[in-house]
Amino acid sequence: MAIFMNARFSPSLDIPLYQQVYANLRSSILSGELKGGMKLPSTRALAEELSVSRNTILNAYRQLAAEGYIESTQGSGTYVARILPDHLLATSEREGSTAAVTTEPLQPRFSDNARLQLAAPRMSRLAPLPIEVSPRPFRFGIPNLKTFPYALWTRLVIRQARSLPPKAFTYQDPAGYLPLREAIAAHVTVSRGVHCTPEQIIVVSGAQGGLDLAARLLINAGDPVWMEDPGYIKARSAFLGSGAEIIPVPVDHEGLVVEAGITRAPQARLAYLTPSHQFPLGVTLSLKRRIALLDWARRANAYLVEDDYDSEYHYTKRPLPALHGLDDHGRVIYVGTFSKVLYPALRLGYLILPLQLVDAFRTVRNLIDTHSPILEQAVLTEFIEEGHFSRHLRKMRRLYAERRATLLEATQKLPLEIISPEAGLHCVGWLPAGMSDRALVQQAASHGVDLVQVANFSMEPLERKGILLGYSEYSVEQIRDGVQRLAAAMRVL
Repeated sequence: MAIFMNARFSPSLDIPLYQQVYANLRSSILSGELKGGMKLPSTRALAEELSVSRNTILNAYRQLAAEGYIESTQGSGTYVARILPDHLLATSEREGSTAAVTTEPLQPRFSDNARLQLAAPRMSRLAPLPIEVSPRPFRFGIPNLKTFPYALWTRLVIRQARSLPPKAFTYQDPAGYLPLREAIAAHVTVSRGVHCTPEQIIVVSGAQGGLDLAARLLINAGDPVWMEDPGYIKARSAFLGSGAEIIPVPVDHEGLVVEAGITRAPQARLAYLTPSHQFPLGVTLSLKRRIALLDWARRANAYLVEDDYDSEYHYTKRPLPALHGLDDHGRVIYVGTFSKVLYPALRLGYLILPLQLVDAFRTVRNLIDTHSPILEQAVLTEFIEEGHFSRHLRKMRRLYAERRATLLEATQKLPLEIISPEAGLHCVGWLPAGMSDRALVQQAASHGVDLVQVANFSMEPLERKGILLGYSEYSVEQIRDGVQRLAAAMRVL
């Protein structure tokens, strides 16, 4: 491309290569050198022209697409957007203006990493905040809050508030309340085959807080990080916030395709995955691939961040033990949370770390927000130790199993290929060939059904189009009614 004739891209700069390419293309689009509707070179062709890796161009294109500068169409190519969003046009006008004085309010100047986080996630399409308590089907990822033992929890809050000594209400260990860490260690040993000591555990503000902490400590700008594709958007955002170069790794019926990751980025700094119940497809990482992944991490001196997403909810057979249980070389960082079993606003999760990382994580946790609230940690400790947690979990498994079975039965006559994982709180429905997932989402909304496309979670084009069907929040009657509404929406298409 002529626009790159005088451009220089250097890996020695502090700015990662893909951000250098992104900035050059963005500037050319805003200046009008690259006009709306103009076709851009393929990632392979541009990588060869600039003598950089194809992943560098892929990441630059992804960022530009996320911010609305370019549009990609499978089988056709990548084009400069014909109509730029208003805020991008305003940016162009400001950058091209020579006026010394302006009456327009100054726009915030975010860091490059913050801009990546703001641009990459598509969370505005997924769920509004605060989340409604009585939603339309088939929202996913939220536990049923009507069955939570509120009266019992309130009694425990009052009891702990009265019994905790005054010193408990001053600053505490950044790693968290020791009795809670002891209870967690005992719980994961029995339930997930994770053998650890309380000293290896750091209590954090939900799983997301743990991912953010890991990204801060382990990622330098430009470091390659493997991510399942499709995968969890908020995890991707955490690593982008530290300047990571995200490497999408495909997922098949055995989970993360390890060989594909090795081919794309053999020296990646870290890999994030959900091996017990892959989000969003629901598959389980096979034992063969778990062993291959651990072997790669040992040889590459990389860390594996194991998000044990939805492992508590299994219906047909006992799940495989956690990946952490196979780790003999201190490569796995285990991420757990109580939000999906109890209630999302609790904001208590935990990391189980290799011993050599504990001191550094504790120190940086102290610098960020010191520690999670002690009263809530004490209440949760008693809730676990008195057996309430295990009883509540068993109750919820029975409830969700019934709702899952209802959804599977009700959708049998729909023109969907329903993938029913053995765990979790949602199913995947693959659409028949030729049906638009975007059109279905819009039509379903007009029929009183809320759907999310599988494509919302992918970085690369998917071979098939699909939707997610959550069932945890809905009664049997709501599920059946929702399926009838979905069927009516599909008949229109």
